[in-house]
Amino acid sequence: MWTVVSLLLLANLPPDGAAQLEKVDRLMPELRRMASDPAVVREVKKQNAQRVPMDTLKKLDEEWRATPALTPFKRKVLDSACARSLERYRERMGRIMAESFVMDNQGALVGATRRTSDYWQGDESKWRRSFNGGRGGEVREKPFFDESSQSYVVQISLPVKDGARVVGALTVSVSLLEL
Repeated sequence: MWTVVSLLLLANLPPDGAAQLEKVDRLMPELRRMASDPAVVREVKKQNAQRVPMDTLKKLDEEWRATPALTPFKRKVLDSACARSLERYRERMGRIMAESFVMDNQGALVGATRRTSDYWQGDESKWRRSFNGGRGGEVREKPFFDESSQSYVVQISLPVKDGARVVGALTVSVSLLEL
């Protein structure tokens, strides 16, 4: 009986849930600026131009997931020009931004503010829906506990565009506790 009641309560937004979602909506202009930041766009285009084979991306992903240690490859992603640009937004936005990361046109990380659980995001809904086969789309997922950032978040994913052309995607985890 209590399980059914609990499920019914969880299915609805908490009293402040609508207010939290409004706060997320107010962040959208800043998140769109992040997705169109010239340094972010430049780094995504640079990585896209490398045309890394999918087999190589999957191998890099396996290596990334195999160890929690900060390997030279992970450090390269976390210290990239793209990551530095994301970090500037994080400093400006404060603890509201639990993490952010940018992916190329295949779903591979270009830069991130913290270690993600995997390198290749191309098999995940956040990348598929925001890159959307090069058409782009904005996605706001349901709140969840994110293992990477160790916080309750709403992930928002947006296309990274070079003019009108979608070249990659950005995902930002917004901390619900900091809204």
